Amino acid sequence: MKSLKIRSVYQSLLFLFVGLTACLQSMAQQSAEELAKKLSNPIASLISVPLQNNTDYGIGQYNGTRNTLNVQPVIPISLSPKLNLITRIILPITTQYNITGAGTKQSGLSDAVVSAWLSPTNSKNGFTWGAGPVLLVPVATNDFLGTKKFGVGPTAIGLKQSGGWTVGGLINQIWSVAGSSDRPDVNQMFLQPFVSYNFKSGAGIGGNTEMTFNWKANTTTAFLNLTATAVTKFGSQTMQFAVGPRIPIAAPSGAKPDFGWRAVLVFLFPK
Repeated sequence: MKSLKIRSVYQSLLFLFVGLTACLQSMAQQSAEELAKKLSNPIASLISVPLQNNTDYGIGQYNGTRNTLNVQPVIPISLSPKLNLITRIILPITTQYNITGAGTKQSGLSDAVVSAWLSPTNSKNGFTWGAGPVLLVPVATNDFLGTKKFGVGPTAIGLKQSGGWTVGGLINQIWSVAGSSDRPDVNQMFLQPFVSYNFKSGAGIGGNTEMTFNWKANTTTAFLNLTATAVTKFGSQTMQFAVGPRIPIAAPSGAKPDFGWRAVLVFLFPK
């Protein structure tokens, strides 16, 4: 019965995924094509404020639920005619039920991740890259939602754009260097390969795999995220929408969700 319920939810999400692509493709403006292409590039010279909401169901022995809203503004800074500094902050706002025990609830901020990539202003043959530092900032407001550790490490990204296609990957490695001695050290890698296709209308389809390798605990967490996207305007405000299923692939023992979904609203501020 549980597997039938999960299959039904996935079928509904996939139907929405395909349907949204078809209908929003006709709604988006032709001028949205270039914006959609830039949004497929995490280090494009484009100011944006994505609000990414992830909801996971059926977590652990208490059948828990977790909702995480990632507020992640991206701000490019021009350092020279040939070099940009692309900054991104990911600030998670988390609410979870029945994760730490039956009838329990935790909500508040989780730790922030701050990245900065030095990147060439112009791509070469459609290929661009970026590299720089990443910081783990312990701003969590609940003990169950954060590490209580300050961390630092390197991050890099590379991608190729050709026609409507974007294919690339992002990686970072964080080690804790300060924080509470009562909490485990942080030693983890994040890897995110991604691919997308944007139509001339500004609509698109895409997917990524988000993998976190916790070297300290010897565990892996991984999700496959599929999205249908569209760029449109409300008045003078340009926006992008995205929605799709979030499919759990791997998680520490007893912590793998049954299923999930992702919805994204991006406020765009083209130069």
